[in-house]
Amino acid sequence: MADQASLAKGRALGNVLVGFAMLAICLLASSVRLFSVIKYESVIHEFDPYFNYRVTRFLSEKGFYETWDFFDSFTWYPLGRVVGGTMYPGLIYTAGAIWNVLQKLNIPIHVQEVCVFTAPLFSAFCAIATYLFMKEVRGQGAGLASAAIIAVVPSYISRSVAGSYDLEAVAIFALVFVFYLYVKTLNTGSLAWATALFFGYLYMVASWGGYSFIANLLPIHCLACIVFNRVSSRLYIAYAPWVILGALAAANIPVIGFNAVLMSEHFASFFVFGLLHAALAIQYIHKMLPPRAYESAKRLVLTFGTTALAVVAALVVSYVAASPTFGWTGRSLSLLDPTYASKYIPIIASVSEHQPPSWSSYFTDLHIASLLAPAGLLLCFRPLTDASLFLLLYGVTAVYFSGVMVRLMLVLAPAACCLAGLALSEVTAYLAASLAASQQEQEADKPEAGAGEASASQPPKHDKKAGKHGSKKGGSGGGWLAGSLQPVPRDVAIVGLVLVFAGMSLFYKHSVYVAGEMYSAPSIVLQSRRPDGGVKVFDDFREAYSWLSHNTDPDDKVASWWDYGYQTTAMANRTVIVDNNTWNNTHIATVGRAMASPEKKAWQIFRSLDVKYVFVVFGGYIGYPSDDINKFLWMVRIGGGVFPDIKESNYLSSDGNYRVDDKAGKALLDSLMWKLSYYRFADTSPMFGAPRGYDRVRNAVIGRPDFQLHYFEEVFTSEHWMMRVYRVLDKPNRDNRMRNPRRSKVGKSAAKTKQRTASGAPA
Repeated sequence: MADQASLAKGRALGNVLVGFAMLAICLLASSVRLFSVIKYESVIHEFDPYFNYRVTRFLSEKGFYETWDFFDSFTWYPLGRVVGGTMYPGLIYTAGAIWNVLQKLNIPIHVQEVCVFTAPLFSAFCAIATYLFMKEVRGQGAGLASAAIIAVVPSYISRSVAGSYDLEAVAIFALVFVFYLYVKTLNTGSLAWATALFFGYLYMVASWGGYSFIANLLPIHCLACIVFNRVSSRLYIAYAPWVILGALAAANIPVIGFNAVLMSEHFASFFVFGLLHAALAIQYIHKMLPPRAYESAKRLVLTFGTTALAVVAALVVSYVAASPTFGWTGRSLSLLDPTYASKYIPIIASVSEHQPPSWSSYFTDLHIASLLAPAGLLLCFRPLTDASLFLLLYGVTAVYFSGVMVRLMLVLAPAACCLAGLALSEVTAYLAASLAASQQEQEADKPEAGAGEASASQPPKHDKKAGKHGSKKGGSGGGWLAGSLQPVPRDVAIVGLVLVFAGMSLFYKHSVYVAGEMYSAPSIVLQSRRPDGGVKVFDDFREAYSWLSHNTDPDDKVASWWDYGYQTTAMANRTVIVDNNTWNNTHIATVGRAMASPEKKAWQIFRSLDVKYVFVVFGGYIGYPSDDINKFLWMVRIGGGVFPDIKESNYLSSDGNYRVDDKAGKALLDSLMWKLSYYRFADTSPMFGAPRGYDRVRNAVIGRPDFQLHYFEEVFTSEHWMMRVYRVLDKPNRDNRMRNPRRSKVGKSAAKTKQRTASGAPA
């Protein structure tokens, strides 16, 4: 009785300690993401978050139903955009709900502040979801270790700092939480948890297009269970309701609609759904019939099932064959074939986060998790359960997809943290068990009170057995390593624990540094260090958007490359031609064609689109590399994909390179992008002691420094020349160098009179 009370007291104390540890992890996860607010200000980051913020602001003013039916006439002029039917509403409605709750509590806070701090809040929720997930997979120790790692892993920090109001702010939490609910249902076989899985999946589908990763990972796990003969009623309860209800949930999100049952990326779940029923039918027949009758019934079921499967497969093949992409979306094909986007969809390949990552980025974004995760993969086999098999498959598939797109490092981050947490907890438990076993052996070797020197120098055999038994007991509760391997010597265990502590210390130091220096700077505000150690702030973007907002007519249309569309509508409140939604490739190609065309042709294109102002981002003055000149070849490729008159080779030098010096391609020197970027630029270079016309990004003197604009008029250039705004003229400027037509005629008539006089004819 006393032992049970002591055990209950120990469990209660352990739960309290775990609770405090998780509280500290959650506080750390949120606070490490606040550097952007501390160093800069409370501002929305990047490009896509500005659209989310604009819609959230509309939600706070107009309400749920108005937002659901919101038609945005400020984008994609003259087409517009049905916002409610083309967005994932999870993030917007989550932030809107938080804002409404705060208003009900009489907490006066602007909706922008809710948007800024949503990502740090949900990073703490993600740490809790990771703890719950790994607790179901392997136990409390693995859960704590995984939560401690994912709280500060740089890959996740990169998309969840304060101000990063993008879909991933809540989607990574939803992803891990769905995995927890699936594994929980798998372990318990409870319909209540299956219902919770449906609602969790509904939130995930509403939050991010990455739900398709779940829609394919769960079928892969179910198929693996069928192949390895691990079919059970618990698997059926976890998988079968999710397939049907999940498809219905996805179909109710307007941006997905019937694609939930019509696109090839969803077919795997239905295919495995049929296989699961066939496997359970065979299993049921095996239990009900004697062996001979079972073999006959099995052949009948397999024959019928194979025939039905062949018919269904033929129908599916005939359906997908009608599509040029066989029913796959362009983004899905880019994941299955990494070369597909560069060949057929340059607009996808043009995005930097869609490029494959370098090896160094794995260590930068995962650090110690990249070293521990392979060990975690091996430990998933000991013991191999349905839950650990799911973690194993998650890790393998996430590694593959992260190698295709650097953006999908974000999907790998939870898997790597869970696997690393599993390895860390097992190793730490093994070393701690070895220390405990060493301590027990020392106590067993002590001479009993009143024993002689002989008995002290040679302990009885039963004492050695007790010591061995104690070492086994000490290792049995600490994980698979501690229960399966012999304890290491005490000194080795101490050194191992010190190394584990040192490795985690370096990981936390690296993560905090990366969070503060690499991932906290908003793209809308830039900083650099002065020679004296001070900070120089470049606020050209907001300066230009403010100018557009205060100095142009509210009905004016503004053209730029699609990267800046969301920011222009949110900050300048002006109508744009294209934006970051990139749903209409032809419209974007038209803007690319205009930028790549000579000035007169570009003027005609922009006039046909009712464009009043055009702006470009230029970095040659201060050395900002992410400017439009460096993006220009993508404009050429995207424009050339729709309009054959745009050929990339015309914009390259004779040796096939992209350069801006005197060897630059003639089409580049004549293009509108060149003229809008380098207009009046040559006279600014001597201010830095550089040659006239020296570009600090391309490190070259530009090929054509002196030219005039005839169809566009410069109206604004920001302080550091990063934003250059031009007005599209109603009529071209008159060229003073043109000859007077009347004067030309007078000259010709005088010459004719002279000739007639010389020949004797009358004048």
